[in-house]
Amino acid sequence: MPAKNNQPIRVGVLGQGRSGLDIHSRWFQRSPRKYRIIAVSDALADRRARAQTEFKCDTYADYRQLLAREDLDLVVNALPSHLHPAVSVEALEAGHHVVCEKPLAWKVSEADRMIRAAKKARRILAPFQQSRYAPYFQKVQQIIQSGVLGRIVQINVSFSGFARRWDWQTLQECRGGNLLNTGPHPMDQIVCLLGFQMPEEIVCAFDRANTYGDAEDHVKVLMRGKGQPLIDLEISSCASYSHDTYVVYGTQGGLSGGARGMRWRYFDPRRAPKQQLIRSPLPGPSYCREELKFAEKTWQPSKAQQNLFGYMSRCFYDHLYQVLRAGAPLHVTPQQVRVQIALIEECHRQNELSRLPAKGWPTGGK
Repeated sequence: MPAKNNQPIRVGVLGQGRSGLDIHSRWFQRSPRKYRIIAVSDALADRRARAQTEFKCDTYADYRQLLAREDLDLVVNALPSHLHPAVSVEALEAGHHVVCEKPLAWKVSEADRMIRAAKKARRILAPFQQSRYAPYFQKVQQIIQSGVLGRIVQINVSFSGFARRWDWQTLQECRGGNLLNTGPHPMDQIVCLLGFQMPEEIVCAFDRANTYGDAEDHVKVLMRGKGQPLIDLEISSCASYSHDTYVVYGTQGGLSGGARGMRWRYFDPRRAPKQQLIRSPLPGPSYCREELKFAEKTWQPSKAQQNLFGYMSRCFYDHLYQVLRAGAPLHVTPQQVRVQIALIEECHRQNELSRLPAKGWPTGGK
């Protein structure tokens, strides 16, 4: 049960890689009234030394020693992806609330094991899906829900760019690849738009383009649920020219944009010319032409929102503080993320890739 006091939440962070250090630990450092780093673990000595100097905390080479502590309120699992389910379960069974980095899991069965462990331990399992708080995504939801675009026909989502990569996140044995690395961000947003319902139709294609590993770095997914718009998701590392993150097609207008800004236009059908089907040839001959008066609007992020990752981390951890200290309901639940994992699992089922020979990997941070 959440502790009802105003003291900072005492945190242990597993892993001091890019995520554990830059996204989590340094955010806690900037929020001392709400969070205090007590301990970190990492297999690499230089990372432990840095944490001791920067955070003035205890450090461990073995994460199990950190989990054995009884003075922690929260454990953040920022270990490599293939260690997320098992180590999160260990942390829950040790009596800690847990924030787990994405991907929460790669199979529904693993997610269910984590959910059961949290329920049995009576602890919070909070998936770190901070993109739910992205200002541009909040704006997309607001515009769609307003109804000004009419019935939504299609939503294109692009999390693409051009990059070559050769680290552990390119390996299937480490649960790498674009779908499990970048994919949880757009996938979480998509299942949110779909009302956390599994689409009835899913078609997915993988490719290995610029990667030096054996996991995919080009992903295309088409999905549609009953009464839902067609969703076109692309996560590619070989897109030389960037696309808008969101492009929405509606019967009364459309939307386009992303983190840097949004634009949308729409017409009011009540003020549009009245038309009816004509089966006979049009005079002239000619095309169907009419003058529709479109309203056009734009949105720009505030100064605070321009630091996207900092803003999303603040929203996530400010809310989690209320969950742990005041018993507020969790915004992003593992049950919601379970739908995302089912989607990812189906995409992997449709695309079997050959593997490199497996080798051991240290349990450092992401």
